[in-house]
Amino acid sequence: MSKIVTFGEIMLRLSPPGFHRFLQTDTFDVIWGGGEANVAVSCANYGHDTYFVSKLPEHEIGQAALNALRRYGVKTDFISRGGNRVGIYYCETGDSMRPSKVIYDRAGSAIAEAYPSDFDFDKIMKDADWFHWSGITPAISDKAALLTSMACEAAKRNGVTVSVDLNFRKKLWTPEKARSIMKPLMKYVDVCIGNEEDAELCLGFKPAADIEAGQTSGEGYKQIFKAMMKEFGFKYVATTLRESYSASNNGWKAMIYDGKEFYESKRYDINPIVDRVGGGDAFSGGLIHGLLTIPSQEEALEFAVAASALKQTINGDFNLVTAQEVKALAGGNTNGRVQR
Repeated sequence: MSKIVTFGEIMLRLSPPGFHRFLQTDTFDVIWGGGEANVAVSCANYGHDTYFVSKLPEHEIGQAALNALRRYGVKTDFISRGGNRVGIYYCETGDSMRPSKVIYDRAGSAIAEAYPSDFDFDKIMKDADWFHWSGITPAISDKAALLTSMACEAAKRNGVTVSVDLNFRKKLWTPEKARSIMKPLMKYVDVCIGNEEDAELCLGFKPAADIEAGQTSGEGYKQIFKAMMKEFGFKYVATTLRESYSASNNGWKAMIYDGKEFYESKRYDINPIVDRVGGGDAFSGGLIHGLLTIPSQEEALEFAVAASALKQTINGDFNLVTAQEVKALAGGNTNGRVQR
């Protein structure tokens, strides 16, 4: 299998049990997660030699985060230790017409305050096949943005394929700041992943489609993908499309373009959703595995969509599924019968 590197922040997620609201709960479930950490867990589950790169405090909470990654086979050799705190986010799970809600408490986290001397990116990227990052990491702080750029440069020096999930977060930065940081980083990217909102707010590209109403024109996306490739030189552009009928019922599919062939996946009706957090990361992890191991982009995309659909049936940030389970769903096994 391949050596895969991801770089970002693993966070402590505190969630009220079940569907309780913040204002009514007396307890919180502890869940670990974060964009690139979630991708790393997916890739490790598929059998890849996967390294997550970050910085965590040397105290017990930092160690708990490290242990959460090791539990699922993610290698932590390149995680720097130091800093004062682990980033936290609170997540209230929505239901029916009530949306989920996220509150961040991550300012001053160890990775947000990390320095270039904390990482030897050329050593980290040596013999790697793939490097993945997301737009969340450079949004954390200017220091994290610099580290992201350094990681991308090292990946390119070492001949590593680079993917990005654009992942715009309005609670972390403005569209103007996002574009000023993200657009220059696109010259390092081979595979660009992001939904229609991400592409517009991070890069300034907007397809003519009403996603929530289910009006998704493949031709409209193809033209946007072509324009993105022309400006940034991507090898692949992919997007997920979530039709959000309620917090509990979503339609889910994706599209991919390699400059020649445009492909739209089958659509999944996810109802009820157990936990949609990490769905996009599960897609990224599935697409990385697919493009590394499956000959056609069509089959690679179907693997990624099936993986991310399964994730939304699992509580927590991590997608705890095997490649065999994903292939079964992608192959049409949707009945959910007990396996004996």
